[in-house]
Amino acid sequence: MITPALPRSRDESTDQAITAWALAARTGDPVAVEHFVRALHRDVRRYVTYLGADPQAADDLTQDTFLRALGSLHRFEGRSSARTWLLSIARRAVIDNLRYTAARPRVCDTDDWQSAAERAQPRGLPGFDDGVALADLLAALPDERREAFVLTQLLGLPYADAAHVSNCPVGTVRSRVARARQALIERLHAAEGAELVGVPA
Repeated sequence: MITPALPRSRDESTDQAITAWALAARTGDPVAVEHFVRALHRDVRRYVTYLGADPQAADDLTQDTFLRALGSLHRFEGRSSARTWLLSIARRAVIDNLRYTAARPRVCDTDDWQSAAERAQPRGLPGFDDGVALADLLAALPDERREAFVLTQLLGLPYADAAHVSNCPVGTVRSRVARARQALIERLHAAEGAELVGVPA
């Protein structure tokens, strides 16, 4: 099977190509499966990272999402884009993980867990501080607003698709994104003001 090349920009033709790969993958075409997974792996990982409470679990949640998707691919009919369908599965994987984690708290084998977590983080990577700052700002948002913001602003999902993933009306997604933006701007200004106060004249 000859598969279409994936365009660089995320647009309707890209989503159509990905959906075509998902439909072809239903028949067991290994090339289509590979294209489908590669095309959406980054989006799924970013989504579960920002949506989940434990960024360290992002790889496991991403893998779980694709395992669930590939296991139920035979039921995918292409009524929505494959991207929207897959992000819906990712959302359920995160919710299931949060429920499991809440029911079974993990035991930490160190007394100073915060220092151990900080030491485990990579340092000196380009954009690391900016990524941490964004993650901290997003973590302070209510779950629904964070999810809407990540879906539309970071993953570039259209509002209608984000509404489908979140199982809510489009107007609700627009409202959540607007409120998330406002809260992020206010927190950013507050943080910048606090830095200026600490700078000697």
